[in-house]
Amino acid sequence: MRRATSRGRCRRGAALAAGLAGALALAVTLTGDPAPARRVRSDPGALALLRGAADAARRVPYEGRRFLTTRSGGRAATSRVAVSHTPGAGIRYRSGSAGEGYRPESAAGDTTGFTPATLALLTRNYSVVRAPDASVCGRPARVVEARRADGSPAGRFWIDRDTGLMLHRELIDATGRPVVASGFTEISFSASPIGPSPLSRPLGGPSRFPGASAGSPVENTRVRESASARGRKLDRAGLAELRDRGWPVPEDLPGRLTLYDARREKDGGALHLSYSDGLAAVSVFVQRGSLDERGMTGWQRTSRRGRTVFRRESLRRWAVSAGNGYVYTVVTDAPQSTATAVALSMPRGSASHWKRLSRGARRLATAANPFD
Repeated sequence: MRRATSRGRCRRGAALAAGLAGALALAVTLTGDPAPARRVRSDPGALALLRGAADAARRVPYEGRRFLTTRSGGRAATSRVAVSHTPGAGIRYRSGSAGEGYRPESAAGDTTGFTPATLALLTRNYSVVRAPDASVCGRPARVVEARRADGSPAGRFWIDRDTGLMLHRELIDATGRPVVASGFTEISFSASPIGPSPLSRPLGGPSRFPGASAGSPVENTRVRESASARGRKLDRAGLAELRDRGWPVPEDLPGRLTLYDARREKDGGALHLSYSDGLAAVSVFVQRGSLDERGMTGWQRTSRRGRTVFRRESLRRWAVSAGNGYVYTVVTDAPQSTATAVALSMPRGSASHWKRLSRGARRLATAANPFD
């Protein structure tokens, strides 16, 4: 099993940006509901470290530089951003390509990787254990691994020993190679007071997503943050009302992905559904309309089981499909096979067909799960 080295994590972040050679074995077929096999014991000490990291994301002031690297087919894409967090005020982002952005304090946990909701999903699907300590950016760190039922690592997390903040994380595929890595390349534990200003704007872009019938598709790699910042959070009653009105809101998706957050644009527009298995995060944007295929020039087209999915890979993976009067836009940091499998699983027939599909989502035998 690959172990964390004692130093050089910052240099490794730069190496990730350059990419690693070799093909990734990304598609693994699910043969049934794996939940019983996943209910394994976790190390209480390791769980305490992850819970502390979720709390530290809101409590600890910091400023530094973060990166996100995703890899597919031997290719790597990386984004970098300067960040500053003041507890109670929010998080400011500065990027050469995207300008300046602001996110509220409520999004602090999302920024460094964990919230109580995603941690609950992690412990449902994986065992969480300690690994040998290491260092990140010259700081001593405690290392936690999320392991599959066979004992192989599916995720690895580096947590600052002094502050409890998560400094680095990786998602690891079935071959043992990281397919997503994110964290700090440099950090100091202080921050200037921040807040919304004339120069600060919510991260995001246009409210129309790829595939909308009334406009041409626009790829916006910050679309998840955008919808979260603008949208109104929906409780269970709000979700039940939407389902009663025919909106497709699956509770579960292929690959053990479970709905943990739902938001609606304030004008009653697109619905933003957030799914995770505790490691991989997938956003599904649902809006009324039909798919204008003329606007999908430049996207790769896949047809499977009588369904068409348009997909595109950049820093994040995109997949667009349509059915039953709705357009579905899937965005994820996970490999393209995950985005495509989710887009294929979204309802395309009558409401009764969708209910049957939702009940059987975990048992879709053709769904690809690159982390299994």
